[in-house]
Amino acid sequence: MESIKRELRVIRNNNGLPILQRIIKWAIFLSVARKLRGTRWFRAWAFGFPITGIVVHMFYRHKTDAWTKPWGGFKGVQGSKTA
Repeated sequence: MESIKRELRVIRNNNGLPILQRIIKWAIFLSVARKLRGTRWFRAWAFGFPITGIVVHMFYRHKTDAWTKPWGGFKGVQGSKTA
């Protein structure tokens, strides 16, 4: 549960993704969803895509021990170390 609370804090953090990039990301996602509405691909896009993203994110987070250890060919984790 603590890990979910930490992730929600990161999502709400304003130091991450710039607000314009967040708006563009959601605009693209919603416009594609609107185009796919009524087709057999809508559910895969509207539910499968976000769920897959969350699963991959949480798996990678687990393997890197909350972004503090390298995994998957990346050697540097300087950005995640606290001073």
